Amino acid sequence: MQKLQLDTTRFEYIIQGALVGVLAGIVVSLFRLAIENLLAVVKIVYKAGVTKPWWLLALGVFYLLVWLINARLVKAEPNISGSGIPQVEGQLAGELELSWQKVLWRKWVGGILAIGSGLFLGREGPSIQLGANVGQAFGEIKQLKGASLRAMIAGGAAAGLSAAFNAPIAAALFVAEEVYHNFSPLVWTTALSAAVTANLVSLYFFGMTPVLHMAYNYSFPLVDYGYLILLGILLGVLGILYEKMTLAIPKVYQKLVPFPRNLHGIIPLVLVIPIGLKWPDIIGGGNALIVSLGQQVPATIVLLGLFVLRLVFSTISFGSGFPGGIFLPILTLGAVLGGFYGHLLADFHLLASSLIVNCIIYAMAGYFACICKAPFTAILLVTEMVGSIKHLMPLAVVALIAYCVVDLLHGRPIYEAMLSGLIADKGEIKIHGEFKDRLEIPVFVGSLLENKQVRDVKWPKEALLIAIRRGENELLPHGDTVIRGGDILVILTVHQRLAKVRQQINHIAKQM
Repeated sequence: MQKLQLDTTRFEYIIQGALVGVLAGIVVSLFRLAIENLLAVVKIVYKAGVTKPWWLLALGVFYLLVWLINARLVKAEPNISGSGIPQVEGQLAGELELSWQKVLWRKWVGGILAIGSGLFLGREGPSIQLGANVGQAFGEIKQLKGASLRAMIAGGAAAGLSAAFNAPIAAALFVAEEVYHNFSPLVWTTALSAAVTANLVSLYFFGMTPVLHMAYNYSFPLVDYGYLILLGILLGVLGILYEKMTLAIPKVYQKLVPFPRNLHGIIPLVLVIPIGLKWPDIIGGGNALIVSLGQQVPATIVLLGLFVLRLVFSTISFGSGFPGGIFLPILTLGAVLGGFYGHLLADFHLLASSLIVNCIIYAMAGYFACICKAPFTAILLVTEMVGSIKHLMPLAVVALIAYCVVDLLHGRPIYEAMLSGLIADKGEIKIHGEFKDRLEIPVFVGSLLENKQVRDVKWPKEALLIAIRRGENELLPHGDTVIRGGDILVILTVHQRLAKVRQQINHIAKQM
């Protein structure tokens, strides 16, 4: 009688992912807590500064310290600059190799100071990078390499987003859909277990209330779905505008600001002062603003002015190179746009005023979906953050329409575009040490690899096809094996050639 042998591989990855999630959850929850408390103090100072100018002097000294500290941190480790998501995506693709010892503490300190100072920056991108650093540290301590190490990095990234937003399902999906571009069973199970445990840690710190909780009890009428299509089109067009402005602003800084890149942060720190004095409640990433819109929607003209202000100053804040992301600012812009659109329809008696909150929520999903080109993540993220699953259909309609508009206008996923710029700036990345690594590439339906025999594909000379994963089965490929849509190709290559081999096979899939 044959003895039953248990395959514990996935179970081991799930346990390791859970441990990474706990550690990343603690790091990111403390990061989030520090930002919230610092931002609350800054808002108090702005409100008091109207009648007590010496408070503003203290704030000026604080901003000077924020600038000097971040300038030093960014100069020492440029990879802490900006969101952090492109860097993580580059790590997982084999394009970049980063040192968690250099990045982790600098990103944590610099992010707290930059985001907590009131700039229009989000905590979620930095949280993803912090989580990825924790996953990398865990993997390197356990002496993992290649695909195993990348699974821990992916798990940490999911844990970071989960702890920042209390959205574990969306966090795991975001890593698979947008960051790793791979639904490998080992990756998504690791990411999901890490996201769940990180969320548990975060709930201990911040409680059970959803991050962007809004009460919207009215279903959107089917007869008014045409307005949702128009909303999706509006979001798509303005999504292209946001993408072009955000990608162009670093070059504007380089041309107009006559001092080094790491010193550019002084510009937004000076510009945020009049904004904070006039409207202290709108500074920061925007989560408090989104919640306030759900409680009381301002007039249409106010919302239009708020959108323009946040669009311009979000790009200025991000373009400075300070540690801080665009994740939450994108959602905030979407919420403001949704409020403006819904209010405008209500003003002309085309829509009930009770449905304005619905428009705010749908627009958040749509704006994120089109800019990041991650519609599934957008739908689940907003659903988890708001705390209701009653309105998935209108969310999906707006997200899909906005996504299609950006795709027709040749918009790229913004984090992918940022990664391309990052790699171009850095040139060729030198990676020390040489070892064999596994690369998993999905075969999409419609790919030119679909229905081809293995022998008919001109594989890169640095690559060896060692397996084809089809559902739960793993096939040993032969020359006459037919590749099917939905397969995952398991490629063996040298670690240094990982990114190049991936690009070559993706090119073959499009050009055969």
